[in-house]
Amino acid sequence: MSKKNGFISEFKEFILRGNVIDMAVGVIVGGAFTAIVTSLNEDILTPILGIFGGTDFSQLKVTLGLGDNAPVLLYGNFITAIINFLITALVIFCIIKAINTATAKAAAIVKRDKDEAEAAEPTEKDCPYCYSKIHIKATRCPHCTAQL
Repeated sequence: MSKKNGFISEFKEFILRGNVIDMAVGVIVGGAFTAIVTSLNEDILTPILGIFGGTDFSQLKVTLGLGDNAPVLLYGNFITAIINFLITALVIFCIIKAINTATAKAAAIVKRDKDEAEAAEPTEKDCPYCYSKIHIKATRCPHCTAQL
């Protein structure tokens, strides 16, 4: 019985990990995004390209043989799938590029703020005996050797 509970608890831990949930959300959003890109391609871009090319890609086909039962290659659907892929890849590239740019800018701002904070903290102080500049953490002046 303990093996079953161990297996179930391990499975629960696996499922409830953040990266598994993130992956599930990504798959769901990706499915919805695919439907949007497919609609963009089939309902908007393909008819526009059909005007310029004089044809609708989805109707392109080659019949292999004679008769009603001859196999048909629907290469127009393949062209449509390639266009869907290229549009999807372009949109994902643009989104990732924007995220990377925003992340780089945010990191630069954090680094600048950190550098400014470090620059604002003093690194030197005056020796109260000889008034020479010494490191702020010094316990003895290197110039007059006074104990601080």
